Amino acid sequence: GRADKDMVRHGQDSADVFAQFEDMAFLQGKNSGLATWFGEREREFDGEVLIRRQLMANGRSKAWLNGSPVSLSELKELGAMLVNIHSQHAQQALLKPQFVMNWLDDMAGLKPLAKQVSVAFATHTRLKRQAEKIAENQAQRQDRISLLESQLTDIEPLLSVDYAQIEAEHEELSNLEALMLEASEAVAMLDNDSDEPDVASLIGRAIRICDNQSDVSPTFAKISDSLYLAQEQISEATGMLMDYAEQQLPDPERLEELNTLISLGHRLSRKHGLPAGDLVAEANEWQAELDELNAQPTADAMTAQIDEAWQAYLQLANDLHEARSTSAPAIADKLVAMLKPLALPNARAEFAFTPKETAQFNAHGTHEVELLFGANVGMPLQPLHKVASGGELSRMALVMQVLVATADMVSETEKSDADAHSQSQPMLVFDEVDVGISGGTAQVVGELLRSLGTHQQLLAITHQAQVASQAHQHILVQKSHGNSVDDAQNNAQTTSTMTIITGDAQIDELARMSGGVNITDVTREHARSLLAGVGG
Repeated sequence: GRADKDMVRHGQDSADVFAQFEDMAFLQGKNSGLATWFGEREREFDGEVLIRRQLMANGRSKAWLNGSPVSLSELKELGAMLVNIHSQHAQQALLKPQFVMNWLDDMAGLKPLAKQVSVAFATHTRLKRQAEKIAENQAQRQDRISLLESQLTDIEPLLSVDYAQIEAEHEELSNLEALMLEASEAVAMLDNDSDEPDVASLIGRAIRICDNQSDVSPTFAKISDSLYLAQEQISEATGMLMDYAEQQLPDPERLEELNTLISLGHRLSRKHGLPAGDLVAEANEWQAELDELNAQPTADAMTAQIDEAWQAYLQLANDLHEARSTSAPAIADKLVAMLKPLALPNARAEFAFTPKETAQFNAHGTHEVELLFGANVGMPLQPLHKVASGGELSRMALVMQVLVATADMVSETEKSDADAHSQSQPMLVFDEVDVGISGGTAQVVGELLRSLGTHQQLLAITHQAQVASQAHQHILVQKSHGNSVDDAQNNAQTTSTMTIITGDAQIDELARMSGGVNITDVTREHARSLLAGVGG
């Protein structure tokens, strides 16, 4: 649970709580839900579970599982497998309709189906809200789609070209005549038929000189090779320049096409505040956004999904109602059978199912579930809160908790050994569930708890001697207080101790519970009689 800093002793920085469990199923070589849980989380498991929780005075907390840190969500999940706590507050919860419904589902093994109903209702609700949100934003969405389509249409001529190449081609064609004259001049420098010296003739002369000296010097031979290569490259360059100088003037239509694209690029650049060369990348983002908007379902398109989700919910909810209705009579009979020995010989109970209006259907189903009760002959069954007394509510709550615990135990035992969770039986804690019960009724309650404790570990916190006497083992909880002036000055603290008691100590404490502070021979004899009446 959530950390409560008030649990830290006054004046201390922290409090530590330890709990140690042994998984007897695992240690006996049987399938174990705990072993599976540890394995799914890649944690080592040897049959022992050691939990440490540290609460800080500042409200923070830490937790460890077998020496390794563990999250509180994992600890809560594991805790549900280890301990099941039933408290005296169940009789107040019993008056809430949801408690009765959950209890019926627990008893009937309908929790998984109830969960499916809840998920189906949540799915329908989510789709419905999504459709409403889409409808609210439909106008803005359509405006955005129109804008993106307009922008993409505007920029479409630039999408199929490389704008940088377009700019380069436009620059060249706009200056082509001047470039052709420059090419002619360069050709004249490299190779010409006039008396003026050119590069080709000069390189030829240099090659002849080097060839003549190549036999005398290897260096001249290498230079000659390099000059031959240069001669080839100059010849190739001269040819390219001649082709360039003799080409036709630019096509006016191509130049006009380029002018149009350049003008469009400049206009869109000013319009969108981006360099013309970046517009294509921006257009790709517009297209991605447009595709996403078009892929979103419209409110009308979601109608079929919503209807399908609603029908799925109704089917599951009807299945749940049928299962509850079918299971309810037998469960009510079990409840009555356990109530009658608790000084309620005329007890009657049954479950009432009331259809809800369609608008009131919810995650719990399509029907209200109510537990009707009657304790007196000749009186009609009525809702618990109208007819049950405090004592009757206490007994009802206790029996319901015992039945759930027993049902869990039976269902776990009946599971296949192939089911890894088949042996997961949590320790049961009954925290003063016998409040409002006394006398012979308390004796029956004790017998119920003892019977349950023969099958699984059970801790019962009680102030009833008749209940306590039925236990297989007694643990006495005592507090000691520093109540002297010296103790107060030395900051003495209240401490609690837990002691396993047997023999005379057992007799004395049972006598104290039943007879008060002063223990007499009579109260001791009564305690002995309580212990003597305990079954095996």
